[in-house]
Amino acid sequence: MNGKLLRGHTVFFNNAPRIISTSSVAGPKECAGIIGEYVETALSDDMYGESTFEKAECKMLSNVIDGAIKNGGFKREEIDVLFSGDLLNQIISASFAARDFDIPFLGVYSACSTMSESMLLASSMVNAGYCHRAVAATGSHFASAERQYRYPLEQGTTRPPQAQWTVTGAGACLISDNGDGVKIVNGTMGKVVDFGVTDVNNMGAAMAPACADTLIRHFRDTETSPEDYDLILSGDLGALGSRILKDLTWEKGFDISEKHVDCGEIIYKVIEDEFQGGSGAGCSAVVLNSYILTKMKLGQYKRVLFAATGALLSTVSSGQGESIPCISHAVQLEV
Repeated sequence: MNGKLLRGHTVFFNNAPRIISTSSVAGPKECAGIIGEYVETALSDDMYGESTFEKAECKMLSNVIDGAIKNGGFKREEIDVLFSGDLLNQIISASFAARDFDIPFLGVYSACSTMSESMLLASSMVNAGYCHRAVAATGSHFASAERQYRYPLEQGTTRPPQAQWTVTGAGACLISDNGDGVKIVNGTMGKVVDFGVTDVNNMGAAMAPACADTLIRHFRDTETSPEDYDLILSGDLGALGSRILKDLTWEKGFDISEKHVDCGEIIYKVIEDEFQGGSGAGCSAVVLNSYILTKMKLGQYKRVLFAATGALLSTVSSGQGESIPCISHAVQLEV
């Protein structure tokens, strides 16, 4: 705005980096829903032919990174940098996947908001002319996340009604300084917000305030309103978190109710079976890089505000009685 590349918390990309290709993979539970016809690789087995859940998660991430590169018509050596992360300790899925690619790697940890942060960082590098092509990617696996953050599946612990289901899937996009594709107009950097929620099963309530804070800052920085967007897409708040988000933004004078949808609400076929819906870094990554961007390319959406959300907790912090700090980053996409 007004010739400035940074206003408030928002970076404006004057050189219009664009998403020229995508790739996505999802598990059988996820593909039973609306995204099944849009996902590039639909798995019939959550294990993906591997011996552990963690190896399956890593394989999914490698699959979509390679897929985004190939779908863009490039070779690995033509990619300047890879931005990627995941939910596991020391982002091992992203790091282990990156070792198979001879590409400079910048690891990102932003929990379930890793997709939007990776896109923001990749777009910043491309827009500034530091590189021509960058890949942004992330993923998650239900079983690996449950084992790390909650309980081993073998324990058979009863899930409370406020819980969400971590998505098994991964998504990646190739961002370039030239070519045809959806433009990334700007990106709003989130700040850590903590409303004191301590329930590790209630991610929607924990993350909604951070998402609301980022959306409100975005509207103010860009001098836009919810009515200016065809879709305001949050990452993985689920049904409960989405209701909280709408209330929080409405209190600040922004009514997003007619424009908002959450990836966690739409990824599963019957949300009642999945309690509050989907979550996990793979949730927004799969929905965006399959369902949403396909609709944008078809002209069904022309302007989308994508704001993934992340809960920055660990089993150690939760065990010590800490509340859950959260964050949300947003990128504005346009055809």
